[in-house]
Amino acid sequence: MAGKAVGVELNKKLLNTFAGDHLKPEFLRINPQHTVPTIVDHDFVLTESRAILIYLAEMYGQDDSLYPKIPKEKALVNHRLYFDISTLNHSFMEYYAPQFNSKPADPVAFQKVESAFALLDTFLTGQEYVAGDHLTVADIAILASVSTFDVMQFDIGKYKNVSKWYANAQKVTPGWDENLDGMNKMKEIVAPLLKANK
Repeated sequence: MAGKAVGVELNKKLLNTFAGDHLKPEFLRINPQHTVPTIVDHDFVLTESRAILIYLAEMYGQDDSLYPKIPKEKALVNHRLYFDISTLNHSFMEYYAPQFNSKPADPVAFQKVESAFALLDTFLTGQEYVAGDHLTVADIAILASVSTFDVMQFDIGKYKNVSKWYANAQKVTPGWDENLDGMNKMKEIVAPLLKANK
């Protein structure tokens, strides 16, 4: 989505982490941390999706609208990016990742998911975007996270502001259709897990 937002066509390579593609020698040479996503821009390699978002916006953005230069505006975008990785995404990993390994759902971890969404709902009070009055890399990051919760059939509708933002973000974010394709593929992969946990 960030590539589309800055007008860069990405040459995407699919890695099946369930099959261990990220642990193969050819990928480890590029990224010894063996994490996805990873971007290779000529001779420059960068990992961690939020760092990649910022890099794309600063390197290829036509202006600073996706990642502002004004310190207070940038600080708010950074806050939302850090909230995404440390709270929202972290709650996903604590609650859902163990279930991928056939462990039972943990109700305490589920409360953390609900708390993360309650915070996001608060951030979005009276706001159309997560960090300011227009689309930023924070919206793109959080859209990716929220859509992953959506795949897992988390009830986003319980959070009025998040629900409204999510519907709008899908309309205004370049590349959403590709993300939706990825969501549909992920739904196929996790369908047995969701069925087993009902």
